[in-house]
Amino acid sequence: MQNKVVSEKIETEMLRVIPVVGRRLMRSFIELPWSLYAHDPCWVPPLMVERKWHLSPKNPYFEHAEFQAWIACRGERMVGRISAQVDQLHLQRYQDATGFFGLLEAEDNMETFQALFHVAEEWLRQRGMNRIRGPFNLSINDECGLLVDGFDIPPPIMLGHALPYYGPRVEEQGYAKEQDLLAYRVDPETPQPRHLDVLTKRAAGRVVVRCMRRDHFNEDLAIIKDIFEDAWSENWGFVPFTAEEFAELGKNLKLLVDSELVRIAEVDGSPAAMIVMFPNLNEVIKDLNGRLLPLGWLKLLWRLKVVGPKSARVPLLGVRRCYQGSRLGATLALMMISPLHERARKRGIKEVDMSWILEQNYGMRKIIESVGSTLYKRYRIYQKGLSEG
Repeated sequence: MQNKVVSEKIETEMLRVIPVVGRRLMRSFIELPWSLYAHDPCWVPPLMVERKWHLSPKNPYFEHAEFQAWIACRGERMVGRISAQVDQLHLQRYQDATGFFGLLEAEDNMETFQALFHVAEEWLRQRGMNRIRGPFNLSINDECGLLVDGFDIPPPIMLGHALPYYGPRVEEQGYAKEQDLLAYRVDPETPQPRHLDVLTKRAAGRVVVRCMRRDHFNEDLAIIKDIFEDAWSENWGFVPFTAEEFAELGKNLKLLVDSELVRIAEVDGSPAAMIVMFPNLNEVIKDLNGRLLPLGWLKLLWRLKVVGPKSARVPLLGVRRCYQGSRLGATLALMMISPLHERARKRGIKEVDMSWILEQNYGMRKIIESVGSTLYKRYRIYQKGLSEG
């Protein structure tokens, strides 16, 4: 009996969860996934410089959110990590005392998951939260959801990856499904719907689809933001970008995206819908192992600007609410998707990710599926009442 008590004590002492404070521990926090995914061919190492910026005070997200990260260690070996966030913009909008977890990575061990969630949940309780939801890395406007189906295909830019045991381990801690986010993909060579020509002819004279204008970039960026906030405002969990956050998105848009891969549809001269296609950065950084030095940045520029990636992702697609659910609304979406696929074909793009889509958004799912898209990944948002643990 005494030996059993000693053994349990040693096992408990072997696992420590420490808060991330300072640059050294933050670097360790960022680097931890490299050991967990060492033998997973579908994992794409993120760029260290981007991850450091994302988790630094330079990220405008931290102007309205409180954040803490932890690392789980067994002896000197790091075996897990987690973060917790309290987003004031979410609380102001929903008044639901909900906090968030994110950036979850861990070994396949129930004790490790339990310890990580325990510190995150307790941190949120101390800040008055009654509910925990996630994963969000860091917000709903960033990478979010835990991959629960589709482990055999590398994720495109801003979609996450996970090991198959993550979902069951999270559920062991009392978490249940809150929402599923669906990822579709399509070959741009797929013939467009037969009825598109009929819909286009009916809309002729009212609808004009144009590219983003480089010489009016800020004006068009403001239009995209306005349409996005209107189109997505009733979606589950929606939190609008701040001006600073959208400005950061605009910098990436200007740097990485051909203006012909951004389309704005106007109805009777007024902006009514938009779509944005990003080149799949994950495809061109996969073998850089997260490093741009000494020669990684040259490879990145060559692959982006000269060779060109063979895949892309559409992270933003929105139709103003006044047209949603109508024939004109569906026409607007199809009239933007079709020329974008044509442009993708000309650039040699063989696959376009169309995501993410809320599982219950049947209207948009029907439109996406009508252009030949197939479901290939499923991400899950979990939730738990903090009185339960």
